[in-house]
Parts: sequence; structure tokens; C-alpha cells
Amino acid sequence: MYPDKSIDYAEELKLQDLKEPAEISENQLPVSAYAFLGDGVYGLMVREYLTLANKSKANTLHEKNIKMVNATFQAEASKIIFDILTDEEKNIFIRGRNTHTAHTPKNKSKSEYHAATALEVLFGWLYIKGSIGRLKYLFSVIVNNSDNL
Repeated sequence: MYPDKSIDYAEELKLQDLKEPAEISENQLPVSAYAFLGDGVYGLMVREYLTLANKSKANTLHEKNIKMVNATFQAEASKIIFDILTDEEKNIFIRGRNTHTAHTPKNKSKSEYHAATALEVLFGWLYIKGSIGRLKYLFSVIVNNSDNL
């Protein structure tokens, strides 16, 4: 039966030997890879924020999560943080915004969808770099300056 409680998985995987986040240039991975990762990072940050800030029932948390994890809100979030991004962050953000996407959801404008993708690319890139403090700071700026919460 899995997991086998007799095995110390942390020891087995030798987590202490995992590679530390390295210096990574903005061109090292495809933009789509940063967006894929950033979508998960952003979604987890929203869930953590909602869980700790609201102490609500799961259904209420889910409804609030839907409001924050969508292209419209993420496009607004992009506008909130853009002026405080470093030059390097702006470069990766703009690459994400300008990337070609396979489709745009019917109920979202192309500009909203591209801005949301840019935010996800930035969050994925910062996460890969190990810039967790910067991620938390940018997320707090979004939460503290959004009119839609």
C-alpha cells in the first residue's frame, strides 16, 4: 500500500541535496513554461491568502477564489504592480504579454487575457528564480490595492 510509512521519503529523496534555485535568465525557458508554473503559483497564493484571511467555509472560499483567479482580475493585478517592477521583471512581463496564445476565452478580451498571461509568466519566473519574498511582496501589493476584493 502506498505510501509506505516505514520509509522516510524525505531521506529517500535526499531533499537536502536538491538543487538550489540558480540564476536564471528570462530567456532560459519558453514563456509558456513560466506561464504554466506561474498559474499554479498564483493560484496557490490566492488560496493561501483566502484561507488565512477569511477563515470561511470551503464553498465561500471557492467563490472568492473564482473572483481572484481569472483573466479580468489578473489583468487588473498586472496594472497594479507594473510600475513597481524592476527592469528585468518588466522585460519578462512584457515577453509574457506579447506572447502568442493558442486561444482566448470567449468572455475575455485579448488584452485582458494577455495581461493575465503576463502576470502568470512573471510569477512563474520569480518562483523559478527562488524570489519568494518578491512574489509575496507583489501579491500583497495586489491584494492591498485591488478594488475587487
